[in-house]
Amino acid sequence: MVSVVKNLQFVLNEIELARKSRQLAKDEPVTLVAVTKNHGVEMMQQAIDAGVLHIGENRIQEAAEKFKSLNREVTRHLIGHLQTNKAKQAVRLFDLIHSVDSENLASTIDKAAYSIGKIQDILIQVNLAKEDSKSGVYEENLQSLIETVDTLKNIRLRGFMLIAPNYSDVENCRPLFRRMYEIFCAVKKTRQNFDFLSMGMTHDYKIAIEEGANVVRIGTAIFGERNYG
Repeated sequence: MVSVVKNLQFVLNEIELARKSRQLAKDEPVTLVAVTKNHGVEMMQQAIDAGVLHIGENRIQEAAEKFKSLNREVTRHLIGHLQTNKAKQAVRLFDLIHSVDSENLASTIDKAAYSIGKIQDILIQVNLAKEDSKSGVYEENLQSLIETVDTLKNIRLRGFMLIAPNYSDVENCRPLFRRMYEIFCAVKKTRQNFDFLSMGMTHDYKIAIEEGANVVRIGTAIFGERNYG
């Protein structure tokens, strides 16, 4: 039996240790997004009741079904790849979309947000490692995407998201996290309301925080292995 409360406390303690390692001030928080993909609404409710303020989901249809009966106030993050034909539903469901990786997707989200009178907060997903298996804009194309996003009136760029490769030695993630933090800081100097660097999952979140992440997306360490049945 998975103890969500016990696991959550362990993760929060580990986040605090990583914050101290980075010597972050009290006013420099790290936001925990509890990733509930393939876990039931009851476990989501347990996590929220134990203090979780941010929930992450990967799939629109799964999230929509769970949110119907969640009956809790929580900030909702879409962290999975978003297809353009699901953009309208995503805008209605989520507070922050992490996975914007193309001009076409950004434009589609903008139109969907305009249609309901919403300003949709987004992150741009960057694929620094250029992995074919992952979405994300390459570094050399990032500035062009930022410039396009800036022309759109109903989306607001709040930061970047990175998914590092699943290296057998997690220390190999460190240079990618460090580079992403450098890019984030350079862009942040020229912008307002640009606050979030979403990096790090169960296997690498401590290193991600040490290298500059201020949002981490953690599922397995809190909820246990996912049920794909």
